[in-house]
Amino acid sequence: MRTLILIPAAGAARRMEGRDKLMLEIDGTPMLVRQTRTALATGAEVLVTLPPDRPARISALAALASPALQTRIIPEARAGMSGSLRHGAEVARASGRDLLVLLPDMPDIEAADIERILAAKRPDTPILRGATEAGVPGHPVLFDARLLPEFATLVGDVGAAPVIKAHQGAVTLVPLKGQRACRDIDTPADWAAYSGISTP
Repeated sequence: MRTLILIPAAGAARRMEGRDKLMLEIDGTPMLVRQTRTALATGAEVLVTLPPDRPARISALAALASPALQTRIIPEARAGMSGSLRHGAEVARASGRDLLVLLPDMPDIEAADIERILAAKRPDTPILRGATEAGVPGHPVLFDARLLPEFATLVGDVGAAPVIKAHQGAVTLVPLKGQRACRDIDTPADWAAYSGISTP
């Protein structure tokens, strides 16, 4: 497959008030592991970026032991998601692949959703973006290999928004079921709404 799936999991999750949201369990599995398994189920190679100060995330992923999985420590993780995106783009560019960014805190996303976006790729679709059924743009987002040099200029914690904005007229939305393209877990309230369990 000519696509690398990047899961940028080097964030500090500051809005979760002290809990590591990526280690919250869904059906007995940490959210980060669940998302990584979802990505691996597509048959693509998966790269997960991690911070140097979250050993639990590193240990949890080590249990997957998949040859299609790479993990990388991002020393500049505190500077925001840009470090993860720059690194992911470098890895994809080295092998001439497109890059699909799958956020680790969107547990409604399924392998079939990722595959739907990958299947929609055409030479004239530089950016494919998951959207709600009503057409609200969200995630995952697939970037054509030709755009990846632009990732080298990303800074801070705004994600790939500058790249998307620069090519706004070339973005193709791929509707996914319900609200899953926009539903993430950022706060204790988000987790309580998703899980039905109040967080302490």
